[in-house]
Amino acid sequence: MRTTKRVLALALTGLMLAACSHKDKDAPLAFVPADTPYVIANLDVLDDSTREALLAQADAEIPAQVAQMKAQADQIQATDPDMAKYLRTVAGEFDGKSAAQVIQDTGIDPKGYGAFYGLGLSPVVRMQLADVNAFQSFVTKIQSDYGKKFEVVTLGTQSYQRYVAPASHLQFLIAVVGKQAVLAMLPDDATQPLVRQALGLDRPAKSIQDTDTLTDLAKAKGYAKWAVGEIDLTRLLPLASGGQDPLALALLKTRAEGESAKTGEPVTNLIQVPASCQTDANRIAARIPLMSFGYTTLDDKHRDMRFDVTLASDIVSAFNALKVELPGLGSDATAPFEVSVALPMTQLRAFWGAQADAVAAKPFSCPMLENLNESFSNIGEGMQKAAVPPIGDLLGLHIALDSYTPNPNGGMPKLAGRVVVGTNNPAGLLAMAQVTSPLIAGVRLTSNGQPVALPAQLTNALGETGWAAMGAKSLGLAVGDGEDGKLTDLLKQPGGDAGDLMRMHLDGDMYTSWIKLMEQHAENAANMASALNPDSSDPQQDDQKNAASLASTKAQFAAMESEAAHIKAIGANVKMGDQGLVITTHTELK
Repeated sequence: MRTTKRVLALALTGLMLAACSHKDKDAPLAFVPADTPYVIANLDVLDDSTREALLAQADAEIPAQVAQMKAQADQIQATDPDMAKYLRTVAGEFDGKSAAQVIQDTGIDPKGYGAFYGLGLSPVVRMQLADVNAFQSFVTKIQSDYGKKFEVVTLGTQSYQRYVAPASHLQFLIAVVGKQAVLAMLPDDATQPLVRQALGLDRPAKSIQDTDTLTDLAKAKGYAKWAVGEIDLTRLLPLASGGQDPLALALLKTRAEGESAKTGEPVTNLIQVPASCQTDANRIAARIPLMSFGYTTLDDKHRDMRFDVTLASDIVSAFNALKVELPGLGSDATAPFEVSVALPMTQLRAFWGAQADAVAAKPFSCPMLENLNESFSNIGEGMQKAAVPPIGDLLGLHIALDSYTPNPNGGMPKLAGRVVVGTNNPAGLLAMAQVTSPLIAGVRLTSNGQPVALPAQLTNALGETGWAAMGAKSLGLAVGDGEDGKLTDLLKQPGGDAGDLMRMHLDGDMYTSWIKLMEQHAENAANMASALNPDSSDPQQDDQKNAASLASTKAQFAAMESEAAHIKAIGANVKMGDQGLVITTHTELK
């Protein structure tokens, strides 16, 4: 028996050593402290076909992104010429190049590993390189074209480049350490130990790779290994408000100097952080301790992600077993745009009322958070008012849009779709609507879901045929040819399963048309604003600024249109799970 135990012990030891031995001691995650407040990294590399598909997608988007950077440079030229020049420099490096060329020029290994993480709050990026010389040449060229070279600093045998921004009390580091590129943003007075750890010259006592945190997270949440991230608010919020983290202090000092210049208050007074700030930060973090995210599907046609927001147990228990009787919340969308939002007012009032009472009983005392006291007070008052019907009877809202064409003359758009309001008292809601609008005073509905035509006077105003229908806990309206039957079907659709809070679908064609519509509205608003409110007494200068602003707007929308042109459909679901919110997004490409 003892011999058997020894054999088993030796076998177990061998397995443990084998499991540990496969970890690369120089992998990016080996440099990430186990107590980092945030991290995102890839645990595996993409297969060749998926990588090529993503590069092709990036190729289609690069021209619009370059145009956007150039437009932004033109827009800020007068106020920040240095940043404008930097944007043009970066844009020039990408202009006319494919994604594959950009990767080759920067020397980044497309089959390598990388991590973005915090040393405290200070962000650090580590990326494996395929060509160290290419990366160094790229950095040199950027600085040469920009006209400002970084300072070269040597720490022991390791050299790095540094750019200090005194006005913001920050410094930016770039280094090649082994076969990895390291970029970091630190306070300008960062201590040598912090710089050494950022460069990886000193390792953390325990790394996130040692703890298998991201690997375990991916298994637990179903995240694929291509990109997994975690934000630990129990660490991040106290660091941000506790007055001890070096980066937080640098940012606080920058803000204090700006305020001091306006008010005359000494900077030393303005950078004092009361102990109550850390207490309040811990209090908030206890309510939302952790967020994580990762891809669930990533291939040439799909980009699906999942976001998890861990919440306090009382928040979870208020909604995770709740079934909201909103038609369509429990079924897949069929319209080009469709959204179902659960708004169970009875439960929402009870929950938010309790939160408001808790803050009233124990207000936040940290000066940076005192505005939350008023916010929660307003929420409490709003929840009391929300008890009044019809708001107090509300269950949710479902909107389905089959077509939408704007009116070029600015009048009523041509549309076809349906709206359903979930309510505990549909007859009462109808009666109130009839009192508000005499046009529908004669509409008579029963709870059998059968549609009734709207009065001609109303449909003439809409420019479309229209119907209304009522279910046991819903009231619906449909506009457009053939929408009466779709309204009937919608009222028969199932409500949400336990915890369902939202469901959304948008197809690519409607997404593209909405972007064009928003672009038109933005251009009209910009032209009107410039006409009514000239910036100066110099009309020529006004014209130049307006032209730059309009060009920037056009470039931003061009980037959005370029991306939308490749999208077949976008979707999202929100559910309260056993530990908190689970948000899933679905993007299907053409």
